[in-house]
Amino acid sequence: MTSSLNPEIIRLHVDDNVVVALRHLEEGASVNDGIEQLESVEMIRPGHKMANQPISTGQTIVKYGQPIGVAKEDIAAGEWVHVHNVANIERTQHYEKATSIPPDPVPIRDRTFMGYRREDGKAGTRNYIAVISNVNCSASVAKYIARRFDESLLVDYPQVDGVVAFTHGEGCGMEYNGQKHQMLARVLGGIARHPNIGAYLIVGLGCEQSTIGYLLDTQQLVQIGGTQSSSVGPPVLSMQDVGGTLKTVEAGVAKLIELLPRANDVQREEIPASEIILGTECGGSDGNSGITANPALGVASDLLVACGGTAILAETPEIYGAEHLLTIKARSVEVADKLLDRIKWWEWYAGVFDGEMDNNPTVGNKEGGLTTIVEKSLGAVAKGGSTALVDVYEYAEQVTKRGFVIMDTPGFDPPSVTGMVAGGANVVVFTTGRGSCFGCKPTPSIKVATNSAMYERMIDDMDINAGEVLEGKSVEQLGHEMFDEILEVASGKQTKSEQHGIGDEEFVPWTVGAQL
Repeated sequence: MTSSLNPEIIRLHVDDNVVVALRHLEEGASVNDGIEQLESVEMIRPGHKMANQPISTGQTIVKYGQPIGVAKEDIAAGEWVHVHNVANIERTQHYEKATSIPPDPVPIRDRTFMGYRREDGKAGTRNYIAVISNVNCSASVAKYIARRFDESLLVDYPQVDGVVAFTHGEGCGMEYNGQKHQMLARVLGGIARHPNIGAYLIVGLGCEQSTIGYLLDTQQLVQIGGTQSSSVGPPVLSMQDVGGTLKTVEAGVAKLIELLPRANDVQREEIPASEIILGTECGGSDGNSGITANPALGVASDLLVACGGTAILAETPEIYGAEHLLTIKARSVEVADKLLDRIKWWEWYAGVFDGEMDNNPTVGNKEGGLTTIVEKSLGAVAKGGSTALVDVYEYAEQVTKRGFVIMDTPGFDPPSVTGMVAGGANVVVFTTGRGSCFGCKPTPSIKVATNSAMYERMIDDMDINAGEVLEGKSVEQLGHEMFDEILEVASGKQTKSEQHGIGDEEFVPWTVGAQL
């Protein structure tokens, strides 16, 4: 991507026939995009597009050097370019696969963080105790148990970050061992095994389809202090066996009191940055997302990969339209085909409900300047950086490859991040243009504002201001600063969402299939 930056507009690529307003432009404003002098013929809001040349009906709209739509009518130079005069572009059906594989980055071997080394070798960035409800029917009891452990009860256990109830709306009305059941088990098993979980308790009702036995067996769950081959199992409670709500709560509290000393018996130690699995998410995106925060996060992702770590790009509906940029740099044809299979599945899945993938962006995205799904996706995939795509994972599947990978998740932030965290992400970076207030226990979420106005307005929720790119800081510099912040947060620095205690309600497993 090439650009010429000035205080008012930016032209992102020499081939673009639109520029992006960085400031509010009044009608008649005279601006320069680094190539020619332009005049706005109407008011243009920040993050929105303006034609830098006449565009005829049916002509392709180009941004980032890529087609993002077609003109529905003639558009004059200096005119606002948005949903009123732009239609979605017809998607390509031809993909190059593994034809332009980037070389491996120069290794970085000296970056570390202070984390928790677990017995299975994984590295944690936090140390929570989990109360996992395997069915919605035991959700309230799980919450009651967790709420009993306030700060006064944890004062003698300084290494424990808290007790969290992981509850959801599933667990019955599903085919046994069907797709919905398997997806739910992967999420719950991923939380139980997560390196940010020091101990856990599973609570069920007793008659549910998603039995505790199925969860333990399919996910091979053991409690801390045990091994995969040992007979040490985690504590489990069935409300029907224990005797109902009150008795189960008291039994659960007693179990956790037993687990607290063991969970607290850990210390942070120096761990290579290669042990970080980074989840990347963008929510409440705007026209600046693909210019500031997402490309900078891509730089941070590249640095992490160079360290030997893992960066996850998710939100398949927000890869849609930009997947050709990923298949071309896939490590193999097989990896490229795995991504295209997920794209085809999403087209089918949306059609089942009479939906269309092109209905994305959201109302808020459009208010922020994004017009089509292709435009949104081109900005979103920048989070993944420039290294080779090494693998594609199913939702909440355990991420085992190092490097840049994709996980198939929905675009809705809570289930998307839930899937990455269940897959092993021990840090999340969340970019937002409109101002998303998000946390995701047990994993810290670093919030990055795409513009300074929102950062200042929502400074209590934002950790990093990527709007500085619009004020002269380079994307490369911001990316390095973002990487440093990732290491600091992995070492225990609290994010804004952690300071607010956000993250209990954002655990939202995604499941597909009939609700019986």
